Amino acid sequence: MKLLRFIVVLLFVSPGTAWASDVTLRSRTVPLGRVVHAPIAFETVGVHWRGRGTVQLRARSAAGRWGAWHIAQPESEDLPDAGSAENRRRGWRLGNPWYVGRSSALQVRARGRVTAVRAFFVHAPEHRVPLRRLSIAGSPTLLSRSAWSANEALRRAPPKYAPAVRFAVVHHTAGAAGANAAEAASIVRGILAYHVQGNGWDDIGYNFLVDRFGNVYEGRWGGVERAVVGAHALGFNKASVGVALIGTYTSSGPPPAQLQALEKLLAWRLEIDHVDPLSTVLAESSGNPRYAAGTSVSMRAVSGHRDTGPTSCPGNAAYARLGEIARQTASLGAPKLYSPRVTGALGGPVRFAARLSHSLPWTVAVRDVQGRTIAAGEGVGTTVDWTWDSRGARPGASYPWDITAGDDVRPATGTLGAPLKALALTELAASPGRLDGTTVTASTVSYALSIPAHVTAELLNSNGTSLATLFDEDKLAGKQSFVFTPQGVPDGSYRIRVTARDARGRSAQSAVNLLISTTLLEFDAGSEIASPNGDGRNDSVTYTLSLAAQADVALSLVAGKTSIPLVQTNLPAGTHVVPWRGRSLAGTKIPDGRYRATLTVGTAPFAVTQWLPLTIDTRAPRLLLASTRPPRLNVGEAATVLGSVNGRALRMKVTPSIFRIPVRSLRSLNVVARDAAGNTSRTVRWPR
Repeated sequence: MKLLRFIVVLLFVSPGTAWASDVTLRSRTVPLGRVVHAPIAFETVGVHWRGRGTVQLRARSAAGRWGAWHIAQPESEDLPDAGSAENRRRGWRLGNPWYVGRSSALQVRARGRVTAVRAFFVHAPEHRVPLRRLSIAGSPTLLSRSAWSANEALRRAPPKYAPAVRFAVVHHTAGAAGANAAEAASIVRGILAYHVQGNGWDDIGYNFLVDRFGNVYEGRWGGVERAVVGAHALGFNKASVGVALIGTYTSSGPPPAQLQALEKLLAWRLEIDHVDPLSTVLAESSGNPRYAAGTSVSMRAVSGHRDTGPTSCPGNAAYARLGEIARQTASLGAPKLYSPRVTGALGGPVRFAARLSHSLPWTVAVRDVQGRTIAAGEGVGTTVDWTWDSRGARPGASYPWDITAGDDVRPATGTLGAPLKALALTELAASPGRLDGTTVTASTVSYALSIPAHVTAELLNSNGTSLATLFDEDKLAGKQSFVFTPQGVPDGSYRIRVTARDARGRSAQSAVNLLISTTLLEFDAGSEIASPNGDGRNDSVTYTLSLAAQADVALSLVAGKTSIPLVQTNLPAGTHVVPWRGRSLAGTKIPDGRYRATLTVGTAPFAVTQWLPLTIDTRAPRLLLASTRPPRLNVGEAATVLGSVNGRALRMKVTPSIFRIPVRSLRSLNVVARDAAGNTSRTVRWPR
């Protein structure tokens, strides 16, 4: 019997990321003026065109009514995105995506010289599921990419990052705003598909989107608190964060819920980089039709898309509100620290300066890599100004610094001298991972630190609750370890969580599983697959368990939230063999599927749970003769094909597919398919 190692139940594994693969994009070359029937029903449409003229489009709804004409305004793009340079080289101008609702046909017309038009039709169905929200400290409520079902398979390249966000650019997406939150989320999915599959960009162009119901969507992937370079404001992407209002705001402004969500988002995101919403900054253009590369442009901290280039975005009504939006943004939240600056060099005077939105006590502190304060200054007011005499600083060393003004103000941080390496806590392991209290009484927990840090280790129960702090100490960079000897800790599944915090306040965390089982000594299975259908192959599975003491024992099959009891009994100490023949404890047949054969020993909250994988498969594979010239078979699942072909023995493993029989011409065939569970298909014979 093959013995399987213990597998501890992991109660805190996050579910795998799921995304909407049902978003469909189709493109067609369309003639000017003619009605074009779309290849798919669509809700979002955009066009590319060649020539210096402009293009207008309108869509016919599924009910047969034509909508209004819309100007296909050119989308902004930037060189870091792969498709941009190729589109420019070929002379294509990229129109923005319009949400038109469920439609079936399109018509385009042009003003000026237009030589070719290509339309992109996007179908993104609604997902009527609760939108899971992500809450980050101090942030507005965000809908993560997984919440709005972003198709992560579309992303073309890793994100690119700027040193910091210096200002925000407000857009509108054009088109309808959506009748409900589910429809708004489908608009976002449609924009993602158009930007990537239509325009050839790396990801959706905007960093955030806001719908009229007040929902904020995470846009371009890479981290909502990081300065991710988008593709939303040609020439100014590397210094800005792009926020798109879902809808068209040319003649009427955004509704109150949308404005309030925008203001909360801007207040939080600009505060991360200590930007005053009422300030202006000088931004250098990397080049666009309005501002040549190298041109310095004065930008408001809350700018509109039209400030960066030749476009009417975000619409006249929304653009007119930007001043009030900036004022409301500045008034939100706790006091803020703006424009931190450090001038000078190590070995001489180093000046720290910043501005506070309110008069507050402030402190500037300089530390070594261990986090010990080596110099500090303080004051009260709206102006931070302190100079450190750094003549005693060691050349080549790192000196983290911070400017603080109380617990309610986001501190400014940085490093003087050599850059402080990123904090990483890696290689966390517990050896052994199972303690029986007799022969194995302690576990060595090891980990590695990239830089010196303050480290805390905790013991957690299976619910994630901290039961005890194992230590709380400063540790050097490199490999570290400690010995955990549980005393008075009852049987159960536990985790040891290690948290490291460096001199700049950055933290890293990891956890490792640990099983304390003084009663259950062994749990094995004779097989990972069963086929209880009475054909004599894999009709049962034998489980073996060893107990050090008498205990309550329960064996069940678990799939998702479903648990099917198989055995519930009390067993004495010793080794026990438990055969299972395909029925539940209640005598019912268990459906095919993948399960966890889960053993629970003891009584909660001190029960020990372990599981082994089990696949139940009682169905015979499907095997068909697909063709004789060339000779091909069709099998519906992974299997071994057995029998003879042209009088010679045949044995080959195949995956679900139509596959070629390894002969040039077929004279005779007599084969079956047998899957991993031993289920055998009907015999395929030829000639019949």
